[in-house]
Amino acid sequence: MSRAAPAEVLDFRIRPMQMTDVPAVMRVEDVAYEFPWTAGIFNDCLRAGYQGWLLECEGQLAGYAMLAYGVDEAHLLNVCIGPDWQGRGLGRYLMRHILASTQRQGVSCVFLEVRPSNPHALSLYQSLGFLEVGRRPRYYPARDGREEAIVMRRDGAAG
Repeated sequence: MSRAAPAEVLDFRIRPMQMTDVPAVMRVEDVAYEFPWTAGIFNDCLRAGYQGWLLECEGQLAGYAMLAYGVDEAHLLNVCIGPDWQGRGLGRYLMRHILASTQRQGVSCVFLEVRPSNPHALSLYQSLGFLEVGRRPRYYPARDGREEAIVMRRDGAAG
C-alpha cells in the first residue's frame, strides 16, 4: 500500500477524532453537503465507540471519516474531504488509511453506501476494490424527495 502523501500537500496528519473536534467537523460538513449530518449524530457515534478519523492539512481540517465496527466487518458511515481540499488525492489517501486500519483490526470486509449522483466518490471506491452488492431505495434525502444508495463491499486486505 502506498502511504505517500498527496503531492500538493506538504504538512498533513491523520489522527483519531475526539468530541472536541465536532464543531470543526461540522463547519466542513455544513459546506460539503446539501443534507449534512448533525453534530448530535457525530457525538452519538463517538459516544457509541465508533472510530472517527481527521485528516489535517497545513494546520486545517481537510477531511474526516466515521466507521462502525461489527464482529469482523466495518461500515464506513461518513467520509468527507472539504470542498477547498478536493481534487488533490486526499480522499484516496484517507481511504487507504481507513482500509489499513480496518485490516489491522482484523475485519474481513468493509461496507459503505454512496449516492449514484456522486460519480467521483463512486470511481474512487471502485478503484480501491469496492464492488456494488446492492441498492437501498430512498436512502438519502434529495431535493426531489429521496435518492437510492449503492451499497458497496470490499473484501480482503487493504491495498
